[in-house]
Amino acid sequence: MSRHSTVFERQAPAPGLVDDALRPSRHGVFWLDDVSPADHPQLVGARDADLTIVGGGYCGLWTAVLAQRRDPSARIVLLEAETIGWAASGRNGGFAEASLTHGEDNGRSRWPDEYDTLEQMGLDNLDALERDVADLGMDVQLERTGVLNVAYEPHQVRWLQEDDHGEWLDREAVQAQIASPIFAAGRWVKDDSALVHPARLAHELARVAVDLGVEIHEHSAVSGLHSGLRGAVDVRTSRGVVRSRQVALATNVFRPLLRRARLATVPVYDYVLMTEPLSAAQQASIGWHNRQGVSDLANQFHYSRPTADGRILYGGYDAVYHAGRQVRPEYEDRDASYRTLASHFFTTYPQLEGLGFSHRWAGAIDTSTQFCAFHGLARRGRVAYAGGFTGLGVAATRFAAEVMLDRLAGESTPRTQLEMVRKKPLPFPPEPFAKIGIEATKWSLDRADHREGRRNLMLRTLDRLGLGFDS
Repeated sequence: MSRHSTVFERQAPAPGLVDDALRPSRHGVFWLDDVSPADHPQLVGARDADLTIVGGGYCGLWTAVLAQRRDPSARIVLLEAETIGWAASGRNGGFAEASLTHGEDNGRSRWPDEYDTLEQMGLDNLDALERDVADLGMDVQLERTGVLNVAYEPHQVRWLQEDDHGEWLDREAVQAQIASPIFAAGRWVKDDSALVHPARLAHELARVAVDLGVEIHEHSAVSGLHSGLRGAVDVRTSRGVVRSRQVALATNVFRPLLRRARLATVPVYDYVLMTEPLSAAQQASIGWHNRQGVSDLANQFHYSRPTADGRILYGGYDAVYHAGRQVRPEYEDRDASYRTLASHFFTTYPQLEGLGFSHRWAGAIDTSTQFCAFHGLARRGRVAYAGGFTGLGVAATRFAAEVMLDRLAGESTPRTQLEMVRKKPLPFPPEPFAKIGIEATKWSLDRADHREGRRNLMLRTLDRLGLGFDS
């Protein structure tokens, strides 16, 4: 089949429109600019703890909150290398999705016998997150509005017609929800996703943790774990040490402290734009009164959402991996990615011509070969870890925290008995093979988007092997 152009190539706006829209933007994270964080002191000296948590993003913070609620008398210390929520937890799109498996197709292909259980556990976990937000008085701008999956190519419309989740929307119905001329159909799944303010969620979790008795230290990067065959695990930083009975590792995209996990993930950069607030006329022109999150069906997909103050976040499409598994600030300000996103934004919402972007930013996603989180236990049951959320961790990190706490307690629970929890994903190969393989996979995904979704031999082989790379 010959290659055909996508709607974003056929209906690209003039370059001048993209220039004008990007000109007022600053390189910075809107969500982090929109919070007033509390300061937490650097760790200095020695401490004793029942549980030490490494990482101050969602996974570590949920672990701290849930552990302290399980045992209010426990001495819990959380160590963060930078500041609370500064990495993926403060930079994501704010989609809190129920799925623990990066969607149904991925879950059913990997764990067919337990997928129905995983789906229900994911919904239960999202319900529990929503209850926690209410019960703990967390101001995180949570809206349980669901996700509108949209199609803009004929083969994507067919995919949506074959689906049986949520509410089917034909062209007229989807346009009534959100007035985008490229939306040809949609499915609105209302119960399995919420929107949140990402940075507020991180900082509110930290506030709650401290109120419950957790000791949080920022600017306290952990240099290593030291332990014997039994007894305490020493968690060392440059200026202190915590002698801990148990440890939970939630470092995600950053270099793992356990050697066994060092090939388990690769950092993939995702890019995001945030608009200025829409005027009343602009808001009327687009509709979007039900405030759903939006995602399309391409391999190189886009996502967008409204904010509480009337902006639109627009991200996705590019997924950039740099050889060497490095996470570096210089990878974040990538003009080509921002220009592509701006062009695609105005193809999607052409009636917003003249609207400018206020912020542009990027973040590294901890991508695993199974496209969702993996779980582990080390040092004779004294150290638990989770990672590899692959861009769908806002809610799944809470589930991972429960798994780590169950395993550290030595409990056999429905969570710990899952094959998804017990079985490790295949590692990514070392360099240069990781870079070569990822680039070839990205090329193949782009090719599929230009060939009505048809996957080539490489993608079909990776699917069979349970390997891959997601955009």
